[in-house]
Amino acid sequence: MLQILSFFIYTIQQLLVPICFVSAWMLMILVAWSLWTATRDSLKIAQKMHQIPCASCQYFTDDHRLKCTVHPSIANTEEAINCIDYQAKTNAMFY
Repeated sequence: MLQILSFFIYTIQQLLVPICFVSAWMLMILVAWSLWTATRDSLKIAQKMHQIPCASCQYFTDDHRLKCTVHPSIANTEEAINCIDYQAKTNAMFY
C-alpha cells in the first residue's frame, strides 16, 4: 500500500514540475502582453488628445467654469479637433 502511494506521489511530482513551469511562463507572457497593449492604447489616446487645439485658441479662457466662450460644451473634447471657430492667439503675452 505504501509503495503504491509513493508511486502516485512521485508521478504527480513529475507532472507538476512541467505544468508549473509552463504556467509561470504563460503568466509572464500574459502580463507582458497586457502591459504592451495598455501602453499602445495610451499612446493612441495621447496622440489624439494632442490634436485638440483649444489651449492655443483665442477664445479659450483657462477657467474651469467657462472653458471656451464660443463652444463651451465641446471645449477640450475630441469634437473640438476640427472646430470651425478656432482662432490662434496672436500674442500669448496679452492672454
